[in-house]
Amino acid sequence: MNPAPSVIAFTTFSGLGFGLLFWLGIGMPAPTGLTAFLYFALAYALAAGGLMASTFHLGRPERAIRAFTQWRTSWLSREAWAAVATLIVMAVFGAAATFWATALPVLGWIGAAFAMATVVTTSMIYAQLKTVPRWRHWSTPALFVLLSLGAGALLAGQTMACLPLLAAAGTVQVHAWISGDTRFARSGTTMSTATGLGGIGTVRAFEPPHTGTNFLLKEFVYVVGRRHAGRLRIIALLLGFGIPIPILVLPASPWLLIIAALSHATGVLVLRWLFFAQAEHVVGLYYGKR
Repeated sequence: MNPAPSVIAFTTFSGLGFGLLFWLGIGMPAPTGLTAFLYFALAYALAAGGLMASTFHLGRPERAIRAFTQWRTSWLSREAWAAVATLIVMAVFGAAATFWATALPVLGWIGAAFAMATVVTTSMIYAQLKTVPRWRHWSTPALFVLLSLGAGALLAGQTMACLPLLAAAGTVQVHAWISGDTRFARSGTTMSTATGLGGIGTVRAFEPPHTGTNFLLKEFVYVVGRRHAGRLRIIALLLGFGIPIPILVLPASPWLLIIAALSHATGVLVLRWLFFAQAEHVVGLYYGKR
């Protein structure tokens, strides 16, 4: 798949923001006054900024409001509703903590639940696609949730919770890469099954459908070299987990936490690029790309 910058930014920064809102919602930490304002400002900048970035990938951004009408069948629509619910509930919760130093724990837990529901619905947009076997796996929602919770804990200063979450996310990521590399082949999808003509003989393309490129080739048949993918995987693991985890073991320091957070966010950006760039869409079969 073509790794569009807007979608990479959306899935990365919205996950960071909603992860931070989750920890704020359950009272870890429970800031008030100016400190609360800064925490919530950061969370909203990441969450809302990520959501806004996603609209740049739409051909007609002004029609994004229509996404709210398909909640019965569309994970994208469910994501939109969950995101709005989170932002509204947590706005009330954050305002109470900021301006009146008042804790509303029940409202906070509701907002935290909505925040994780938003992350899950985002992941299911990809995990439910039968046409992309690499994504259609339990590791896709697991990674979205673990990375969101781990990054949120890091931004919230919850190092004891962050350590196992990042370790689990790194482990699941490696498993997703190993199993994902063969998932397309193991899915059994071929040109014969795609056309339904396998019963009458071997199916092959007689000639290319056209001489130039088209939308499908540009968006769904993006290919990244194996050597480059291997290097990027190492970089992603190092930045996303290899640097932050040892820092979290050291004595607490605000500057070290900032370095860990920046390193992890950069690593997740690389992970997201690979998530899209290595996704093999079955439409590539018609062009001899799979």
